Amino acid sequence: MSTEGLGAQPDSPLPAGPGDTGLQAERTALAWGRTSLALLVNALVVLRSGASHQQQHLLVLGAVMLFVAAGGVAIGEWRRRALQRQAALAAPPAAAIALAVVATWLACAAGVVTIVANSQTSA
Repeated sequence: MSTEGLGAQPDSPLPAGPGDTGLQAERTALAWGRTSLALLVNALVVLRSGASHQQQHLLVLGAVMLFVAAGGVAIGEWRRRALQRQAALAAPPAAAIALAVVATWLACAAGVVTIVANSQTSA
């Protein structure tokens, strides 16, 4: 029975085993950037919708989302720098993770509000 596929590949510079972090830390840092970019795009859509329909609540929600997206970018950059210092096991603060969860819910809510607002004005 071959165990070649169970650990690190023979030519891989990373060790296998319980302490193996592999590329997980780098993928996590990149995920912060992707999430922030998606939040930024959603914020811009919400701001555009709020400006075109003169809806103050959408403008405020879009502005909050912009600030949260900037926070996500800052966390992603902090994570990349931690990786460069070889502090790969350093996790983002719990408040940053909670902020990301709240931002995701805000983005979802803003998307629903934008769709509803656009459907009401076109009807």
